[in-house]
Amino acid sequence: MIIVALIDILIVLVIFLMVTTTFKQQPALKLALPESSQAQKTGANEAPPLVVSIDPKGNLRLGADALPVTIERLKQELLFAVANAPDTRLALSADKMAPFGQIIKVMDVAKEANLKVVNAYTKETGKP
Repeated sequence: MIIVALIDILIVLVIFLMVTTTFKQQPALKLALPESSQAQKTGANEAPPLVVSIDPKGNLRLGADALPVTIERLKQELLFAVANAPDTRLALSADKMAPFGQIIKVMDVAKEANLKVVNAYTKETGKP
């Protein structure tokens, strides 16, 4: 039996599995989302919203990469996003222990930037 041929076939199988496997994207910031009995899933064909995360200490993070931002920088980013795409949506992902005042500040900045849709991420009641 030729061992080199077996190794070649195994390498091709490993490459095939690596190419066809999809990886689940994990959020960069772990948050304990509040529960809601009215939670809804977003549609797969919708454009993804701009995500602002608020941790339990009130620190703001912007986007999927969870880049730290201040309120002033967030306002600039939102104004830039609305200027490029007027139908930009904002999704607020706040920890259930996040300071409510910080959530209100983000909503005020979103209103100043003329964002028409601001949603909050929650988890369904009873889900881990």
